[in-house]
Amino acid sequence: MVRRAIYIFVLVTLWGSGARAQQATGGTWRFAVSGDSRDYGDVVMPAIAQSALARNAKLYWHLGDFRAMFDIDEDMGTLYGKSLGLDEYRLIAWGDFLSNQVAPFGLLPVYLGIGNHEVIKVTDKSKSPADREAQSRADFTAQFGYWLSRPEISRDRTGDTKEVAVSTYYHWKTQQVEFIYLDNASASGFEVAQLKWLEELLMRDKADPGVKAMVVGMHRALPNSLGCAHSMNGDPPPPTNVDSKGREGANRLSTESGRRAYADLAQWQKETGRSVYVLASHSHFYMADVFQTEYWKNRHQVLEGWIVGTAGAKRNALPKDLPRTAVAKEFIYGYLLATVKPDGKITFEFKLLTEKDIPKRVVARYGKEFVDQCFRENRDPTPHAAVESCKDK
Repeated sequence: MVRRAIYIFVLVTLWGSGARAQQATGGTWRFAVSGDSRDYGDVVMPAIAQSALARNAKLYWHLGDFRAMFDIDEDMGTLYGKSLGLDEYRLIAWGDFLSNQVAPFGLLPVYLGIGNHEVIKVTDKSKSPADREAQSRADFTAQFGYWLSRPEISRDRTGDTKEVAVSTYYHWKTQQVEFIYLDNASASGFEVAQLKWLEELLMRDKADPGVKAMVVGMHRALPNSLGCAHSMNGDPPPPTNVDSKGREGANRLSTESGRRAYADLAQWQKETGRSVYVLASHSHFYMADVFQTEYWKNRHQVLEGWIVGTAGAKRNALPKDLPRTAVAKEFIYGYLLATVKPDGKITFEFKLLTEKDIPKRVVARYGKEFVDQCFRENRDPTPHAAVESCKDK
């Protein structure tokens, strides 16, 4: 009941935003992007909203991982105390996200992407892993159906060969920019049906002179980036994992499907002469020019890309052996602010948030000591370990 009450309250508050929200109409305009707001997101996300609104962003895009789900987020834990059990937390976590992380954007259009923590296996343990994940994905589309079927998304989907009311991968167009969200929340990457959907969409956009640029968002970064150690290349199986072959198989499928999607996007850019920009989160740091790697340079297919998992999750150390020229920051919070020119060219600037940027009402709610802890702690100094496919040339 608590989860449903929070959801209905926020839904009623924001329901009219699609019709009433300010839309970009001509000239230069801006949008904001970030991902991974679990753990301390109720502290950091209101600051992102306040900053994006002050800079006249026309939309905000969240790239997944709203709440931890495998354990109680620090912000909710400190607010509710020991009275909040894990089972009850899982009932109200997404409602909390809507109330404390989406609502601060007010009437600004907000787009939500699915991340791996949205399909975490937390339901009936008597079911198979695939069934448990599928149930969680169904829960996601039910909870966030309004945001996944915004009017502009629903209208654009009528041109798709796969017509569905709600989908975790979607696209919409704002002025001269085609926005595409790809669902790679599962460890095995993109399903064949989704790749076919993408390729059909690229064919249509290729013939549409109104599409001057393409921005592709997802949770995990496409394979063989500078952030390869925590991306669609997959993760090494834990030492105690008895299903190591299953993890290796999922990694292979993820890598192959991610490389196919990358090649499709690179080919579209080559054939059209129009720019493709690729955004991801999953790793909790900021990184630019992520596809300036030997793997993609050898294929003459370097796309512009960023990783921006900096909206509240436990902050990761940067990968080892980054090139000296890499543009990257660790142990920080913030978001990407994109500026779109009339010709479709887009520039991206990382907006760093400090403790002084946290709204006063948030500090009053959680206390200064907890906000200090959010910035002083909440970090993991151990870089992710890379899998073998990251070494591919």
